[in-house]
Amino acid sequence: MSKDLRINDEIRAREVRLVGEEGEQLGIMSGRDALRIALEKSLDLVEIAPTAKPPVCKLMDYGKFKYEQAKKDKEARKKHKVTEIKEVKLRPNIEDHDFETKARNAQRFLNDGDKVKVTIMFRGREITHPDLGRKLCLRLAEFVKVEANIEREPKLEGRNMIMILTPVKHD
Repeated sequence: MSKDLRINDEIRAREVRLVGEEGEQLGIMSGRDALRIALEKSLDLVEIAPTAKPPVCKLMDYGKFKYEQAKKDKEARKKHKVTEIKEVKLRPNIEDHDFETKARNAQRFLNDGDKVKVTIMFRGREITHPDLGRKLCLRLAEFVKVEANIEREPKLEGRNMIMILTPVKHD
């Protein structure tokens, strides 16, 4: 439902279709009569379908309705997982233990549902051996093959080689 619902005196329609607080149809009547019924029951008259002919209005406690909507929106935001891109930086001549540590970090990121950007940084004349960087990328991809798919193959960009891994969806 839209945020800017018209309530009570803001409803300008001559005739409205009135719906009770439990969802029962109360029929088509003048806007004034509908507002009178709402006031008698200590409720608000809320226009829920302004484009209908005649507009549909419902009897409800508007404050309570807004509170419930806010609660639902907050719950929906809580469940919504934002995938981030985490980065693992490596050097072409990395030691085995350091590589395993970085690979375990990548594994953890993937298990958390995040994408992993693997960056191989070349310094000086290391750039003349891009095959070393490619092998390192593929070795890391092999290490995390259960958790990840390669979204983007290793590619040289300037002095860095970049590969992107995405988490595998487990059912």
